[in-house]
Amino acid sequence: MSAPPEQPEHPQAEPPATEPSQPEHDLLVITGLSGAGRSTTAHVLEDLGWYVVDNLPPQMLGPLAQLAAQASGAVPKVAVVLDVRGRGFSADLAAALAEVRVRRSILFLEASDAVLVRRFESVRRPHPLQEEGRILDGIETERELLRDLRAAADVVIDTSDLNVHQLAASVTRAFGEAEATRLRLTLLSFGFKYGLPTDADHVVDVRFLPNPHWVPELRPLTGRDDPVSSYVLGQDGAEEFLDRYAAALQPVIAGYQREHRRYATVAIGCTGGKHRSVAMTEALTARLQALADERADGEHPGPVLRVAHRDLGRE
Repeated sequence: MSAPPEQPEHPQAEPPATEPSQPEHDLLVITGLSGAGRSTTAHVLEDLGWYVVDNLPPQMLGPLAQLAAQASGAVPKVAVVLDVRGRGFSADLAAALAEVRVRRSILFLEASDAVLVRRFESVRRPHPLQEEGRILDGIETERELLRDLRAAADVVIDTSDLNVHQLAASVTRAFGEAEATRLRLTLLSFGFKYGLPTDADHVVDVRFLPNPHWVPELRPLTGRDDPVSSYVLGQDGAEEFLDRYAAALQPVIAGYQREHRRYATVAIGCTGGKHRSVAMTEALTARLQALADERADGEHPGPVLRVAHRDLGRE
């Protein structure tokens, strides 16, 4: 099926808010045009720690808000995704919102007609309101039904020019708390003889350093013990490697944070995962933490660092 000619964007009464400040709320209502990104938004909010209810009938909004208020903090952030399922949707939602007795905010998602048509055609699904007409007929009907709701929205995001990652970034900026959006960076030691970690984003080989396994008094110890750590870090090239690799990771970490990645793993390997990789992982973590503390500020906190030793304790 070929795409229809480009349609002019539907006129808007006001420009969409692209960098909203986070509203005060106990309940967030997510609505907007079909195909504008409600499902993606719901998934992002779940990742940010919200309790998300999808496709809730408007009549259930008041009881849900009351239950959330009575939960005494057990469900601190509730988001509800509401979509058009009938022509009475707008009136039903307006009545339901009037009955809500807690602080609430409305997030409205929209896009241009041409973009929405392409999205529906790409998934080969009809618009929920097009009936026997064209996709554009359904879009126009939905715009009219939601006109008053859009005007009442606290946050409006136009997704016409956004991919899923850019939409996720917009939602995160609007509704994410700093701690929930920080990168979780795991520094993982491992032994090559047991295989590569399947979840590693970066793999580092420290087998260029002499192996403490061949030093009798160090063999029963691990990289967490001071004698082994001092032996490994005292080898030629060890400290230089740590300094340079920690510096090389800085633009990577910054890029992950700009792209709103939540998790990443740096795997440091030696032969058995007991001596060199453990000592180097501990030392690299200390360097990265020092750099993060030095550069972090209230607006751009550094990553949360976690150390794990996958093969420590294996025979």
